[in-house]
Amino acid sequence: MPRPPALASPLPADVRAMNVVAGLLALVAASALFTLALLWAVHQPAFGIRTVRVDGDVARNSAATLRAHIRAGLTGNFFTLDLGAARRAIEEAPWVRHAVIYRLWPNRLSVRLEEHRAAALWGSDDDLLVNSHGEVFAANLGDVEDENLPTLQGPDGSSAAMLALLQRLAPVLEGVKMRIATLNLSGRGTWAMQIDGGASVEIGRGTETELVQRTEQFVRTVGGVIARYERPLLYADLRHDQGYAVRLKGISTVNDSASPAGRN
Repeated sequence: MPRPPALASPLPADVRAMNVVAGLLALVAASALFTLALLWAVHQPAFGIRTVRVDGDVARNSAATLRAHIRAGLTGNFFTLDLGAARRAIEEAPWVRHAVIYRLWPNRLSVRLEEHRAAALWGSDDDLLVNSHGEVFAANLGDVEDENLPTLQGPDGSSAAMLALLQRLAPVLEGVKMRIATLNLSGRGTWAMQIDGGASVEIGRGTETELVQRTEQFVRTVGGVIARYERPLLYADLRHDQGYAVRLKGISTVNDSASPAGRN
């Protein structure tokens, strides 16, 4: 009978250890070469940012202004660019509320902008406005197209709540052809407003719904009071439980069951 093939004798332990070490060294060398090649590649001029495409809201900023702010944040190339730093630099441009940046292979960027939409002036500063989200931002008032923006005056951090109330009160007053010029909130939580023409209205404290209801109650009858006496409104106090007090030019009255205007 033929003899079975002889079994290969196992390699000595020291040889096996040398083979493992050699394999590991080869792997490390290959990784190092790959890393060096990658570092060399990503720093090549071909990957420098060549083009920046800007989309979205660009009505308030010139192309030159946007390019200047974009360049301020472009440190690095396609691979090494810090998108967060670039976004922050772009958002420092006037009227820019938010920017989103994407890389476009191999050397381009896409920037989508959202601009502030002015809803009111803020405080007594000449360059602060409130946007449609209730956020305070700085801008050149000369760029504001609406010359009749109302003014909000209140404590820091109250702009969003003030804008929300303004947006609920404005249509209520339109029913008697009044427009809010200034809405005030004191540090103690008391609300007041100044109407176009100079009349002052004390609204008082309360929830947003309570303040709106109080104003609606005022609007339902104040038109009749003004028409009856044919005098312009100077002042109104809505803080009374059963009515409101008004002062017309040359006349003072209280709208309750004893007043000529009747209960509101």
